[in-house]
Order: sequence, then C-alpha cells, then structure tokens
Amino acid sequence: MAEGEKSLDGLELGKQWLEAADSRVEMFRYLKEQVPQIFCLKKESSPQEEDELMQSRLFHPLECFLFGEDPQEGLEKLKQGNTSSQLCGRVFKEGETVYSCRDCAIDPTCVLCMDCFQDSVHKGHRYKMHASSGGGFCDCGDIEAWKIGPCCSKHDPGADTAMVTDDCVLEPEMYGRAERLFRILLHYVTDFLVWDENLELPAELQPGTKENAYYCVLYNDEHHSYDHVIYTLQRSVNCDQAEAQTHTALIDKEGRRAVKRGTLRSCQQARDLIRSNSEHISLQPLRVELLHAAVMAHQTFVLRLGPWFQKIISYSVGFRQAFCQVALEANTDGDPPCLISRLMLHDGKMYKGARKIVHELIFCSMLMETEFKRLFAIEFTKYYKHLQKDFIIDDHERSISITALSVQIFTVPTLARQLIEEGNVIKVIVGTVMELLREHLDNNNRFFFLGYNSDKFSRIQIIFHDLRYILISKPSVWTEDLRREFLEGFKVFLGLLKCMQGMEEVKRQFGQHIAVEPEWEAGFSLQIQLRHILAMFQDWCSSDEEILLLAFEECHNVLMQCNNQSFHREATNYHMLKHILHLRPYKVSQEPVSIHLPISRLLAGLYVLLCRTGAVERLDNPERFDHTFLAEHPLRCVVLAAQVSAEMWRRNGLSLVSQVYYYQDVKCRDEMYDKDILMLQVSASKMDPNHFLMLVLLRFELFDYFKGNMNKDQDELIQWNRLTEEMLYLLIVVIGERYVPGVSQVTKEDVTMREVIHLLCIEPMAHSSLVKGLPENESHETGLETVITKVATFKKPGVSGHGLYGVKKERLVEFNPFFYHYSRSQHSKAEESQKKRRTHEGHDKALRPPGPPAFCPAFSSIVRLLSCDVIIHLLRHTLQRAAEDRATHWTEAMIQRALHLMGQALLEEKAQLEESTMEEVAFDFSLKARRIGGEHGKSVFHLLTKVKAVPSLEAQKDMVKWVLQMFEIVKCLREKSSPTASMSVDTTKPEESVQDKEKAERKRKAEAAKLHRQKIMAQMSAMQKNFIESNKMLYDNMPESGTQGAPVVTTESCAMEHRELTVAIGPYRGSSLAEREVLTCILCQEEQEVAAQAPAMVLTGCVQRSTVLTQCRGKIPTNRADGTGTSYPLLMPPELAVGTHTGSCGHVMHATCWQKYFEAVQNMTRNRLHAELIIDLENGEYLCPLCKSLCNTVVPLIPFERLMFNYENAEIIGQHLTLPRWIQIISARIKGLKSVAQDNDCNTESSSVDADTGLCGEGQPDFRSILSYGVQEPRKFSDSIVEMLVVCATTVHRVGLHTAPNELCPRVPLMAWNTCAFTIQAIENILQEEGKSLFGSLQNRQLAGLKAIVQFSAAQRIKSSQAVIQRHFNDMLGVLLPVVGRKSTPSLLEVDFFHLLVGLVLSIPALYQEEAVDLQPSAVSSAYNHLHILHLVTMAHMLQVLLSSTDFPAVAGEETEESRAAAELYTTVSQHTERLIPDVSGLSVAERVKRGIKPFLRCAALFFNCLTGVQPPEELFSTTVTSQGQMEALCSYLALPSNLFQLFQGHRDAVTPLLKRWCGSQAVTKALKDKTPTVRYPRRKNHLIDLPEDYSALLNQASHFQCPNSTDDDRKHPTLCLFCGAILCSQSSCCLSQLDGEDVGACTAHAANCGAGVGMFLRIRECEIVLMASRTRGSTYPAPYLDDYGETDPHLGRGNPLHLCPERYRKLNQLWQQHCILEEIARSLEVVNVMFAFEWQML
Repeated sequence: MAEGEKSLDGLELGKQWLEAADSRVEMFRYLKEQVPQIFCLKKESSPQEEDELMQSRLFHPLECFLFGEDPQEGLEKLKQGNTSSQLCGRVFKEGETVYSCRDCAIDPTCVLCMDCFQDSVHKGHRYKMHASSGGGFCDCGDIEAWKIGPCCSKHDPGADTAMVTDDCVLEPEMYGRAERLFRILLHYVTDFLVWDENLELPAELQPGTKENAYYCVLYNDEHHSYDHVIYTLQRSVNCDQAEAQTHTALIDKEGRRAVKRGTLRSCQQARDLIRSNSEHISLQPLRVELLHAAVMAHQTFVLRLGPWFQKIISYSVGFRQAFCQVALEANTDGDPPCLISRLMLHDGKMYKGARKIVHELIFCSMLMETEFKRLFAIEFTKYYKHLQKDFIIDDHERSISITALSVQIFTVPTLARQLIEEGNVIKVIVGTVMELLREHLDNNNRFFFLGYNSDKFSRIQIIFHDLRYILISKPSVWTEDLRREFLEGFKVFLGLLKCMQGMEEVKRQFGQHIAVEPEWEAGFSLQIQLRHILAMFQDWCSSDEEILLLAFEECHNVLMQCNNQSFHREATNYHMLKHILHLRPYKVSQEPVSIHLPISRLLAGLYVLLCRTGAVERLDNPERFDHTFLAEHPLRCVVLAAQVSAEMWRRNGLSLVSQVYYYQDVKCRDEMYDKDILMLQVSASKMDPNHFLMLVLLRFELFDYFKGNMNKDQDELIQWNRLTEEMLYLLIVVIGERYVPGVSQVTKEDVTMREVIHLLCIEPMAHSSLVKGLPENESHETGLETVITKVATFKKPGVSGHGLYGVKKERLVEFNPFFYHYSRSQHSKAEESQKKRRTHEGHDKALRPPGPPAFCPAFSSIVRLLSCDVIIHLLRHTLQRAAEDRATHWTEAMIQRALHLMGQALLEEKAQLEESTMEEVAFDFSLKARRIGGEHGKSVFHLLTKVKAVPSLEAQKDMVKWVLQMFEIVKCLREKSSPTASMSVDTTKPEESVQDKEKAERKRKAEAAKLHRQKIMAQMSAMQKNFIESNKMLYDNMPESGTQGAPVVTTESCAMEHRELTVAIGPYRGSSLAEREVLTCILCQEEQEVAAQAPAMVLTGCVQRSTVLTQCRGKIPTNRADGTGTSYPLLMPPELAVGTHTGSCGHVMHATCWQKYFEAVQNMTRNRLHAELIIDLENGEYLCPLCKSLCNTVVPLIPFERLMFNYENAEIIGQHLTLPRWIQIISARIKGLKSVAQDNDCNTESSSVDADTGLCGEGQPDFRSILSYGVQEPRKFSDSIVEMLVVCATTVHRVGLHTAPNELCPRVPLMAWNTCAFTIQAIENILQEEGKSLFGSLQNRQLAGLKAIVQFSAAQRIKSSQAVIQRHFNDMLGVLLPVVGRKSTPSLLEVDFFHLLVGLVLSIPALYQEEAVDLQPSAVSSAYNHLHILHLVTMAHMLQVLLSSTDFPAVAGEETEESRAAAELYTTVSQHTERLIPDVSGLSVAERVKRGIKPFLRCAALFFNCLTGVQPPEELFSTTVTSQGQMEALCSYLALPSNLFQLFQGHRDAVTPLLKRWCGSQAVTKALKDKTPTVRYPRRKNHLIDLPEDYSALLNQASHFQCPNSTDDDRKHPTLCLFCGAILCSQSSCCLSQLDGEDVGACTAHAANCGAGVGMFLRIRECEIVLMASRTRGSTYPAPYLDDYGETDPHLGRGNPLHLCPERYRKLNQLWQQHCILEEIARSLEVVNVMFAFEWQML
C-alpha cells in the first residue's frame, strides 16, 4: 500500500467513525475484519511484518480519529503548546539499581532512578543503592517524597512553567474525541483481558463465518518446574525438545503461550493430554484453555494496545486526564465497578503479560496525576480486602500482583491521612489480616499456628507492610476526623494484639523429653512484622496528648479483659522480715507461660510516653492500676528466660531455646524484652520496694531459699545458684538500666551511643557488624552515623580485611559489665577484654558500675529498692554463703552480681549526699549495710571483709576493695569529716601497699620468665651454630665461595677475575656457582642431593596458557594442525597473543613420592563428592601437598653443568672463530646434516649455505669444521630424570597447544623452549611493573621455578629426536640468515626475538650429533655459540625496534660516538627501506633503540643466569642505579659492547649483506608502505582496565547497557571484563554461544578469546569479581570497591556509596600478572565446599 493511500485510508476511516451515530459499532466492525487477518492468519507471519500491518491498518486510523487530521501534523501542534511533566514516573525493571537519600527521603520507599539521581542534589548526600525488585517507579518530581531537592535538573519545572502541567491543555474538541476513543478502546481492552474461556464474542465482533480454528493455550503457574512443562509438552503436542524449551521459556516470561493450533477436536485432545501428563508429575494439572482463533487475535491486539495507550498518554497531560477520567468513571448501570476496578478485581486470574500491561497503564496515567491518584487510592482501598484475598490464593510473586501498588499510594503522607479519615484504611488493613488469620484462633480466641501453611502465611505477613506504609509519617496536625478514625483503627489493632496476648503457651516438661517440637516460628515472624508497627503506633500517639491518654486507657482496658486463666489458685499471704505480700501462688516451672505479651508491652511503652510528655499527671484515678498484676506477666517472661538459661527446660527441646534467644535478640528485643524490663520498672516505681522484691523472689521460686529453707539435693542447689545469679542480674537491670527517654533525661542519641560503646567493649568492630548489633527504626536507620565519631576511632583497612572502629579511651568509664543487651557470650567476652585492657594499662581489675543518669520523677522511687530491708537480707544471705565457703552453696557469678548491686547502691548514696543535705537524704544503704546483723558480725560490711579473704574469689578481690573504699567515702560524706579526696586516700593507703606488693611480685615473676627465655634462646643459638659447622657444604652457596669449583686459571687472566665473574657468555665467561644442592622432600622428609645421575627430584608446576603480555587482545591464533611450516609455535609472533606460562610454588618432592601421592589423590578424589570441581584429574591436576596450590605437572630439578673452561684456549679460538666464520661453519654443518640425512626438502629449496658462501673468502669450511672447536661427551641423566622430563614436556605441549597429549610430536621441544622464554618475559614484566631490581628481588619459589624451567628446557635435546631439533634450528636460523628463494621465512617484524634467542641457544647442541657417537659442544664452543647467536639476535632486534618506531624522542645533547653510529645505521636502513623520517638525530635514534631493546636484554640476562649460573654484576641487584648504569651492567653481563651500535660496525662484513636482506624482505616493505600496525618496542604494558572511582558511575554504565541479542526488558546481568573493558550479558540465554560444540555463556566465550580461558570479570549489579579458569571452574572474589567504612558490599546488601580502593585493585592486577588466578580459584573452592556445582560455563 502506497504511503499516500495509507494516509487517505486512515483519515477517511477516522472521519467516518467521527461522523457515525455510534462510533463504537463502526470501529468494532472494522476491528472484526482486520484484527483476525493480521494476528491469526494460517501461516506464521514474522513479528516485524505483524508490527507494520498493525501500525498501518489499526493504529494509524485510530490516531487519525484522535487528532482529526494527519497524526504527524496533529502531534507537531500539540508539542508546541505542551509542557513536559514534572514527574519522572520511570517504572523499574527487576534488578535495576535505584537510589534512596538517607538525609532527604520522607521514608525508605522514596527512590530515584539512575538518571534522575545523577542529576540531583542527593548525589552529594548520604545515599543508598539497592536493586529494585521490579514494579516500583521513580519519585523524582514528587514534592511529598523529599524534604529538599524533589526534582532533578531534568524534571525541575522552573519558576515560569511551574504547575502549568496540571491544567488541561487540550482543545475541547480533541479532549472530547480522546474521551470517546479511550472509552471505546478501554471497554474493548477490559472485556478481552477479563475474558473467560466459555464466553462468546460480542455480536459486533462476531465474524461472518465462524472458522473451525482454535488455539490450545497453556498458562504459567508456580507449581510445575521448567522440566515438568518441557516433558509434558513433548509428550502431549509432539514437539521436539528445543521447541518445548522455547515454549516453556515464553510461558514463563509472558504467562501464557499457544502451544497448538488446529480444529476444536485436535485442540481438545491436546488439552486433555497436557492435563493428564502434568497430573502425573504434580498433584495439580497445568492450566490449559481452548480459545477461538478470533478471540486469540483480539487478545493479542489488546496486549499491543497497552504500549500504544502509554505512547498516546505521554503526548499530553490532557490525554492522560481523559484516560484517567474514562478509567475511573462509574458505570451507567450503577452496579458494576469502574473499568480500572474491573481490571484490578480480575488481576489474580490474569496471566503475566496482561497484568504487566494493566500495571504499566496505571503507572503512566493515574499515579502521575494527583487528583486521579486520590480517586484511584479510594477505589483501591474499597476493594482492598478482595484484592488481598485474591493475592493469597494467587501463586505469582507479589511484584506482578496489583497489591504491590499499595506502596505507591499508602506512602504519600497526605493521601494516607485522607484514606484514614475517609475510608479508615487502618481498620481495613487490620480487618483483612484478622479475617485471613481467623482460621488460626483457638477456643480462647488466641492464635495457635500448628500446621499452618508457610507460603500462605508469608503472603499474609506482606499485608503488614501496607500498615507500615500508612503509618510511616506521623501527622503534624490532628483533625477531629483523624483522631476519631485513628482511635477506631487503634482499637481494631488492639483486637489483633489481644489474639496474640498469651498465645502459644508452653509448659515445662517433666520426666521425658518432648516428642514433637512445637511450632514457634509463625508467632515470632508475626512479632517481627509488628515490631515497627508497634513503634509507629506509639509514635503517632505521642504526637497528641489527647490521643495518648485515650490510647493508654483503651490499652489498659483490653489488658484487663485478657486476664483469662492467669491463676488457678486463691491468693495467700507471704511473710518476709515483717513484710506481708498478699498474692496468688503461681510457678513458672509448673504452669503454662507465654512469651507473647504484646498488650502488656504496648502499655509499658505508652506509659513511658505519658511520663515523657508529662501527660501522666492527667491520668484519671492512677490508684486503680494494680501494679502487681501489671508486673505479673512480664516477670513470668523474664523468669522463663532465666530458667531456660539455668537449663531447667532442657526437656522442652530447641524450640523454647530459640524463642528465648529471639526474645532477647536485637530483632525483637525492642518490643519484647526491653518492654518487659520497662513494665517491671513501672511497677517497681509504684509498689512498696520490699513487696516488689518479694514478688520477684516468689516468681523466681527463690522465696524459701532466701528464707533459709535449704534442700540438700545437689541438682537443686546448682539450679538455685543459677536462678540467684539471674535474679540478682534482673535487679541490677531494673535499677541500673535508665537509658530510655522518659525513664531518665536521655535522648535517643545517648541511647545509641551507649549501645555502640558496649558493642565496641567486646572487640573492635566493622561498621556493618555494629549496624547488625543495633536495632533499626522503621526507616531502617540505626542512628549510628550521628554518634560514632563521638565514641569511637576508625582504623582503615589494609589490602584485605575491613576497617574497624575502636572505642575511645575516655568513653570506657561508661562500660557496664552487666549491660542488659549482652548475650551470655558477649558478657564474658566484654568482661575478659576489659580486664585485659585494665591490666595492660596497669590498673586494678575491678569493673565498677558506671554512674547512671538520674531517674525522671515518675521513676525516681525505683532506687528505694537498693536500701530496703529485703535487699539487705538478699545481700547478707549471698555473702554469708561465700564467707562460709561451701563450694556448692554459692558461685563466683553470684558474688560478682552482689558486689555490683552494692556498688550501684553506694554510688546512688554518694550522689544523693553530694547533691542534698544529709537530713534530706532518706537513702541509707551504707547505714543498714553496717547495722543490720552487725551485732553477730554478720552485717553486709563485715561479711564483705570476710569474703575478701576467700581464696577462690581471687578474681573479685579488686572489686571487693573498691566496694570497701566506697563504704569509707560514703561514711566520710555522712560524717562531713575531712574532704572526701584526702579521706579516700587515707583509707586506701593500706590497700595501696598491698597493691604495690602485688605489683612488685608480678614484676619479679616477669623478670624470672624473661631470664629463662633468654637462656633457652642462647642454647638454641649454640645448637644452630653447631649444625651450620657440621653441615658447612649446605651453606656454601655464597658468591665468595663460587670460584672453588672452577679450574686453575692462568696468571694473565687473574687480573680480570672480578670482571670475569660477572660475564655470562663468550670467552670471558665467569664460572658457575658449584654449590651442592641438598633438598628435603616435602612428602617423605628425607634429604637428597640434586645430581644428574641421582633419582629425580621434582618441583610442583602449573602450566597455563596466558595472554598477560598480549599486544592484540582478543585475537588468539589457531594452531596449524600439521605442525609444519614456520608459524607458531616454531616462531612466536611479536604480539605474544598467547603464551605458555609455567609457574611453581617452589615445593620439592622425590619423583617416586610424587607419583605415589598423585595416584593416591586420584583414588581419593574419585570417591570425594566435589573434588572434581577443584581439580581436573583428566588433565593431571593435583593440589600441592604443602600449600594446596593448584598444579598440573612437575618440573625435574637438574643441577648446573660443571664446566672446565680454558681461557687461553678460548682466546686462541676467538681469533679464528669470528662471526662470519661462525656463520659459514654453521651453514656448512646444516647443509651437511641435510645431505647425510638425505633430506628430500633440499630439492625444493636451496639450503641456506648457498646464499652465504660469499660472506668470507677464506678456505671453505666443511661439514665437520664445527667439531674442531671443541666437543665433549653429553651429560648423562638417570632414567627417572628422563622420565620426568617427558612428563613435564608432554604437559607443556598439551596445555600450550590445547591439543591431545603426544610425547612424540615434533613440537614438544618447541613448546618447552617457548614456555621457558614466555615465563622469563612474564617475570621480567612483573619486576619492571613493580619497580624491583632484576636480580635479588624474586621470591625463592619464583627463582627456584625459573631455574628449573630453564634447565628443563635445555635438557629437551636429550629426549627428542636430534634430526627434529636440527630441523627446528635450521628453520629458526632462517630468520636471521634469510635465503633469497625461500618463501615461508618470516620477516624481522613477525618474530619475537627473545623466543628466537632461547630456541637457538637451546637447540644448537643438536648440530654436534654424529652418526656413531653422541657429542655436545665443549664449554668454549658453547660460549662462542651463545655469543654469536646473541650478537646476531640483538642486531636483528635492534633493527626490528628501529623499523617499527615512528615516534623518536627529542633528545638534546652533544653528539657522541654512540649517536654517530646510530645515525649511520639509521641512514643505511633508510636507504634499504626507502623510508626516511627527516630530522631525526642520532641521539634520538640511540635513545629510541636503547629504550626498545632494554626488556629483551633484561630477559636475556635472566635466561643466561639460569642457564649458566654465572653471578650477575652488583648493579643489577639494586634499584637505585640509573637507567644508563643498568644498561651498561646488562651489556657487560651479556658480553655486549655498552654502545650497542658498535655491533654493526664490529661485524660490518657479516652484517652488511644481512642488513640488506633483512630490510629488503617483502613483508617489511609492505608493512612500512601500508603503515600496517606493528608492535612497538618496548611493548605496551598490560594492566587491568581503569575503573571509575565512584561505583555509581559503573552502575550508570550498566543501566544503559543494551544486550546485543535481545530487545526484551528482562533482567540482565551486565558483566565487565577487567582485561579489555567489554561489557557482556552474563547468565542469560540470549547470549549463549557455542564453544567446542558446547553451549556456554557470554563470559566463558569471551574468556576463551580474551584470556585464553582465564577471565576476571566484575558483575556490576552484584558488585563482586568473578575469576574464571576454565569452563567448569570459577570463584567469586571481593570487588575492589569499599564504602566509607572500609568494607566491601557484595550484592549491594548495605547499599552505601562505594569508592575504588587502588591498593586492592593493584592486588587484583598482581593476581593476574603473576598467573595466580587458577591458584586463587582452587584455594577458594577448597575452603567453600559447595553442595551443588555452579554452572560456571553458563556465566
């Protein structure tokens, strides 16, 4: 259809519909024809084609109707008069990062999307990040959500346009058209979304002829697993597995899928089969429906209308308002609800795709308009109960339920108040919960959760979130309506609490253990849900005095009604010390008791608020409160906890222990334990102190015990002791715990400070541990940040671990050893650490009670407890038992608590005496303590002096002393004798002298111990010296003794001795260190010397492919299968795309021990469950027996060859064997070897000698000339060393080339030389990177490994075929001596010369092989071979550096000989290559070449050092030497002239023709002409990519990440490769790819290409590093991002701002550069023993 025609059609249709009497009928008639044609034609049309047809035939006419003209023109006009919305309204996808501002958000549900956050003021505030669970939307622009900065810069309307957006800006005609269109379409959408299978199409949409075409539609549910559905589909609709998987994935994503199309009959058969097949697996069949093709077509179109509506609404505020108007208008029939309510009420029955559309429509329309949001909220509240009931039986997650929208409306403060006033939403929500929990009520109308459905119960609990949202911000102004409705709601809430009061009672088990553990989790999860709600209700009440008083009265009334079955017996009188308590008997240990008392606790909370606000004065008739009754239930609870602690309830099982644990735990204690203590304090302040204490004694069942009725039963005594401890502890708490606003004059900040101090007194803690130890408020805040700096100092973390807070010294006086929030273990830890600290600081060990804040007037009478008769009796009784010192009758803990109580009493008395005159002070503890029982010498004071002498109370001695001192101080205050200070000094003098004596004694003991230690150390030192003397040989590896193995040296050369020691090659070669190496096997612990003929000793080794040095990341060359030609691995390309690294942990074993160990590992691993995750047996892996490093081979240890070096002979030979002569001799030898071997290759290519004959005119060398310069017998190795050489070489070959093991492959020796060269390059790279010296800074393990690898590579010629090695040598030499006719020789720019150097040096001995006899070059021959090879390779490399350079540094200075030589070389090269960069000085050339060649020379020095063992010069052991000095030292060690350009002049004859050939190579010419990128020298250093300092920048990057293979909005896991910076879509089916015929995830595929199988990724949304080593192995590692408290935050659990820690990132970089990733993975897998393997290959 032509464009014009299309427009005309659309416009015509729009016009027709507008003019029609009933537009709906006309539109439906059109849709009836078009929709089935587009969506359900016989053939499957492509989605793109469908979209085009839908756009042109359906949406275009609708838009024409709406605009009344061409939509493009209409839209342009609309844009001119329109303003953008102030609200952002972005709907979050699951997993998207959202931000909340802790300083400005009204509540934690107020969040910003990434883009708005980046442009807002909140970026500089204390923000939190977390992953959205999906379904929420961005609150940017909502002035009710933020205290300041409600809009980001994008959505800030500015002053001029502010609030224009609320007015309707559409012309009335267009608004009318919009209303008409939306009404028709919204009815159409609603009808098809709430469709029932049995419905018929409405008449207007009935097709003319009804085809027999149906769809069998399968719906998603949460009962059947993926595999169940795939299995069912394969069995039912004849599809293969791939098709079934596709169907299942789409059903899961969209919520439904048509799995078959056909006649009614065939679809019915399919439906029945699906049902029966799925019933076998799960009890419920899958949900299947049959839909007519036309219905299916309309439903498909309806889903597409959703996004279209969103698009249209976004054009104009007017459109949005018209849409909301239509959606919310009441139906004309009156009865059915409005359209949006119909959709909401049907939500539970709709499938995922449909729900999504409806929710998104609500988001973009009603929730963006204040007035319509209010109307929608009223509708939502009206049907709230119905919606929640649907959600409870629905099996989909909450994020795709309509009930999840509650957070959008209930958290708006003005809306929440309106809903309370108009619809009493509190009553609605609590009523809903009550109705849903009604089935769990027992006969006493209390909850009983036995056999509850946990899934259903957790859904009911979610409803409490809504109550929390409603209460989240308390009102500042109360209206009468609000008061009335709030109280109404509060009463209903009390009804819920009434059902919890006393629920799930427990009774102590006697005789036998409980058979079935009772259900307790449900009750506590209810309690945890209510914790914040209770606090919020109290907060609301406290904001209005009227409400507070009414709420208190109401709560008290309900509590009085709850008094059911509290007692079973009548009240009796209890007597103690002339005091009588009239009370009903009750024993916690014998009768039922419940830990759930929400109403008692709420009452306590409200009472404290009354005290705080002063409203307590206005209470009517306060005498009517029975405080004994009010204290009864909380006291029972505390006693229950005490008895459980005293192990009296052991037979009741773990459930009770768990309940008591949670009762006192930070999650619940606010509204449980703390409130019980509060209620006891309330009662203690109102009751007679003696009566209160008698009540406590009775309930602790210690009344008779303290009256002196003793039972001799041992077990009972132990119980009594424990209960006495707990009872005294309770008294300490009731009297001393005053840090509650309202109980004393403290603020919330003081309370938090005290909590923090006590947590830090246990040990220094990380910020996150502190947060866990503090109670959170409803906004998830602990108040820690505001106080932490006042009480603690922060110590930053190192490269691992986390930052720690330590308590400030001046705050330690506030430490209370009996702090009521300590658990038992925390109490003992804190006590121990504080005693240690005091001892360390030279103080006594007395942990005194801190001075508490004064009680508020309402609570001030609590202190009377400390001076009443009963407490004196308790203390006397307790001390009496200790003074008698009968072991079973008392415990140290009892005495410790009694001393603490006395301390509290004396501090109180001292404080009162200091504040008032003595006559005013009624508090007389010290007087009673001296007087009562004094006549028999049994007063508290007398007993205290006796207790001091009890030997088993040594630990409490300091505390006793302090209490006695306090008695004296108080006495002085009472007598008003001399000033307190001097008096206290006088009284403490005798004490001090005792203390001094003790200190002196401690000092004497410490001195004696020190002397004893010194004596032992001296003995050990003597033994050590003796051992060194007797084993001198072991310690003779120092440089000075290096010459002892060298032969006699002629006198002339003695002068050169010092220099000779530090030259590695050539005629002046130094001697090897001839030390004997005796090593101990880590397995059998036996020692053995490393010798060529001895049984083999081996080093653990790990061979891996590596791209650490690559210059072309992501391009890994494929290996040539035939192994011929001169490609890799014969010649390493200069990009070092992939190398083979061999590392070692440096541990040594006998080869035989290792073989036994390896076999044992294999046998054991096969039987071990998860071992195959850690080690891959097939590939010969094992863990080092000592350090558990991952290894996959062993490297045999081969000692240095002891060479007899004749310097005279060397000089004579040197005069003959010049470089040209050497080249001729080698060429002749190669040619001869070929002809001897009758190599057929000679026919096709001229051998290299033909081209070289012109080099020198002297007598032509023959085939055996090479032997005349000195030969010797080759070294002999023991069989076991040879065997180990093969083991190691095979592994290197297999791993390096990624091929099957084959020890006969001709590439085996090549790979050994390559791994030797690459490992040296990697080590040199690390040393350079870390700025360390070349020698002397390697760890022992690295050095031992390096030497072993070099010697192993050198020994390759022993085992391999000599002919193969000769051929390799010839091919490698071909690079240096190119032949004109040869095609395949690579140019200078295509080779890494260090690899070439190693290959040539290690393969040249094979040329000495004769048919009849095995020979190898003598020491002198080798020295010259090495010298000439090195000279040739160095010159070639210098030329390579020169040819690849384009940037010459500008160097100022005078011309030197070096610069002249450099300029000459540059000119020559320029002539040969016809490329001249003008104005390049000789100095620049020299500097450029030296800089480029330095890494090569450093590597060569390392190589020759490990090969020959010659000691390097001192300069190379230091980092302080200048670059020039190092260069000179390197040159002298490698027998090179310090001016390297002299090489070209010294060897001019030989080099001139070579230079021409090197430069004339076609590849060189091409590279220079095309300017193809070549590797520059020195090579670029690889590092991990640069990461942004602020983590939110990375999250921002991730939020804009688009998966290349998918367009849907499913959650993605953007993952960053730290090697190259690519962002990948991991753990997602959309990005699976094939690797070696197997499906792998994006990260695995990327790692294979980027890191040769090794990967280091940062999972951005999870904030964790993933290390990968192969398809099956990986591990997580902490990300290098830390918050301000020095902690990492995996999965953004805490959400604090994160910043890059450079030290940790450097450590990660080292981990990679040092090839330790494999090792790290193996270690972490060994530690974390996973039950089920994670599928790393799918990452």
